[in-house]
Amino acid sequence: MLKKFLIYLLPFSILLYVLHWVAMYFVGANLFYPLYLIYLFLGLISLGMYALLLWISKNFPDKTGYAFMAMGLFKMFLAVLFLLPLLLDQERVPHLLLNIANFFIPYFLYLILETFFAVKLLRAK
Repeated sequence: MLKKFLIYLLPFSILLYVLHWVAMYFVGANLFYPLYLIYLFLGLISLGMYALLLWISKNFPDKTGYAFMAMGLFKMFLAVLFLLPLLLDQERVPHLLLNIANFFIPYFLYLILETFFAVKLLRAK
């Protein structure tokens, strides 16, 4: 099941990254975090969350839904930690809203992908 998630996650990440890079190329704004770092962070977090969710589903099938919600909360905490340097250095960041949107738009798209696979996992049990 993890292999199937990877089969969707990798092309999803690459396509999303390329589209995002092209859009930012035309905007021409300086970003606080490079796009590859954002996608690497979100991709690894998504992969880790789903791997852990598969393990929980196998060992504690009745707790899978709760685990997914708890991991979503933990992912949001990690996102805040990731964005903390940006938020604390607002004076030197000229396009604060653009930088925040550059993180949270892919964040929510990854969340949709994770939710889709979590629901498939819950329905299988």
